[in-house]
Amino acid sequence: MEPIFEVKHLCKSYGPHKAVDDVSFKIEKGTCFGLLGPNGAGKSTTIECIEQILKYTSGEIIFEGEPVSEKTLVHFGIQFQETSLPAKLKVIEVLDFFRELYPHARDRDQLIELCHLKPFLHQFHDKISGGQRQRLLLAVALCHKPKFLMLDEPTTGLDPQARRNLWELVKNIKREGTTVVLTTHYMDEAFELCDRIGIMDKGKLIAEGRPKELLRKTFETSVIEIPSEVVELKKLEVKFSDIHVNDKVYELTVKDLNSALAQLASMELDLSGLNIRQKNLEDLFIHLTGKDLRS
Repeated sequence: MEPIFEVKHLCKSYGPHKAVDDVSFKIEKGTCFGLLGPNGAGKSTTIECIEQILKYTSGEIIFEGEPVSEKTLVHFGIQFQETSLPAKLKVIEVLDFFRELYPHARDRDQLIELCHLKPFLHQFHDKISGGQRQRLLLAVALCHKPKFLMLDEPTTGLDPQARRNLWELVKNIKREGTTVVLTTHYMDEAFELCDRIGIMDKGKLIAEGRPKELLRKTFETSVIEIPSEVVELKKLEVKFSDIHVNDKVYELTVKDLNSALAQLASMELDLSGLNIRQKNLEDLFIHLTGKDLRS
């Protein structure tokens, strides 16, 4: 399938410092691409170059076979982390305000249904909850029926239920055929929504692909989690070399799970609180960058 969007050898320099260093990736139509990176990785700069907020030093940004320009940007919908809305307007009035900006706006009732706005439609926008506000901002970004939707940390600050509600909304938008670019600090969100992810560090794209494929290629191990009160760390270090202390839990990374469990059993420990899990995107991120994404 031909990509609907492509970044080719993108660079953005500030004097001798390369904020974005030869970044390339492709996005197929109707899929969700997640761009992940710690603070200072170049992720935000890359996004601002795509949005044409920043002028990049070199490279190409292509949408539907054409360089991104004012002509192609009309097909983009952008939901920023912070967006100022007209004062003293109700939710329905905000929708009407933005729909009037476009000659071929999406039907208002469709937006209300798609973004589940009906329960708070007649409330003032500055009185609604954080999750409701994000759904309103998403509706605003969808007013002109964009082909390409950019979501910048859309669930930051939301409670778990509000986050999951927004995930379902993004999935519905994808089902309509809209292509989505997502930045997020939440690994579960990236795994749930993204068909492909790109991980940036120090201006470079250091990994790109389908989440499950990246995990399979990177790890052939399991993680055994043991409460720290069960055993002293120095006793574990005698038998295991890869131990990570995480919030009162010892995480043992092992290749041979059965052998590791036999070794633990031989130590005559209370293993009732033991947990076994496979490596996840959080582990992958730390493995590649040496950083926690939310640090």
